[in-house]
Amino acid sequence: MVRFADIYFLYGLLLVPLFIILFWMMVRWKKKALRLFGETSIISQLIPDVSKSKPVFKFIVLMLAYVFLIFGLANPQVGSKLVEVKRKGVDLMLALDVSNSMLAQDIKPNRLKRAKNAISKLIDMLDGDRIGIIVFAGKAYTQLPITTDYGAAKLFLSTINTGYIPVQGTAIGSAIELAESSFDFSDNEKQKNKAIVIISDGENHEDDAVATAKAASEKGIVVHTIGMGSPEGAPIPTSERNFNNRFKKDKEGGTVVTKLNEIMLQQIAAASNGTYVRASNSDVGLKKIFKEINKMEQQEYESKTFSDYEDRFQYFIAVCLILLLLEFLIFEKKSKWFSKINLYGKQSK
Repeated sequence: MVRFADIYFLYGLLLVPLFIILFWMMVRWKKKALRLFGETSIISQLIPDVSKSKPVFKFIVLMLAYVFLIFGLANPQVGSKLVEVKRKGVDLMLALDVSNSMLAQDIKPNRLKRAKNAISKLIDMLDGDRIGIIVFAGKAYTQLPITTDYGAAKLFLSTINTGYIPVQGTAIGSAIELAESSFDFSDNEKQKNKAIVIISDGENHEDDAVATAKAASEKGIVVHTIGMGSPEGAPIPTSERNFNNRFKKDKEGGTVVTKLNEIMLQQIAAASNGTYVRASNSDVGLKKIFKEINKMEQQEYESKTFSDYEDRFQYFIAVCLILLLLEFLIFEKKSKWFSKINLYGKQSK
């Protein structure tokens, strides 16, 4: 099986027809320029050493060199051997609160952005662990199924905003249940390599999150919680960027203030033998959670076979260099050695 590591370089082949058209136009221009000096037959006698075919041949060689260069830059790869890969680690589901209260700016620049930055750094620290992302407000949705593709995790993380879920609220219990269903359990045995991290301000209004966390712990799942916000609270901006500096109002016209429900988050963590950390402007707390995750038992969860591709760009680059050298050695004048060869056996006068 052959593939290209950098397929975008192949778009350079689209320039070949353009080069051919430009060369054809240049040849026509030269012919027209020579006609200005007189008849073509007379001009040919005045410059007998100039070859008509060699410029064409040089151009063909140059184009071939360009084509091989493009293929070399695209780096053809051949799958030549199979490698067995076995990984050990833990399963980690991150449940991120995306309700409007996460736009509060008691943690700079706001709760949600601060949480996303911390998660991105956590992903960079993972090695062999599987990770998944859930977003929740009034309902919970899987943003990224559990995977070892950390690049995809960071890509999906970057797109998260408060507009993802139209139903407002903070259904932490639903997020825990969804995270639990994302794990693979072998023979329904209790395992000790699965964890859920809830990142929220804790203003739960939808379900019994403590009871859900306790039920998850019975299956061996540890639920950690990170509190985003401050007990004093902060107003909720009407938009994520909040250029107009406006905040949400209640029915009486008063400014709505969202406060960190620290007790709720502590109870959720305690019910599942997890850890609670309150985020601050200097530290979100994921490092402490990461230390707890590293203490968990690591299990072999994946064994797959994939093709390990070998690069073949060097062959194309080598041919390109040889063709360029050949093009450099070809002169546009006729070869004196070839001109002495009498193919038809005619005697020169």
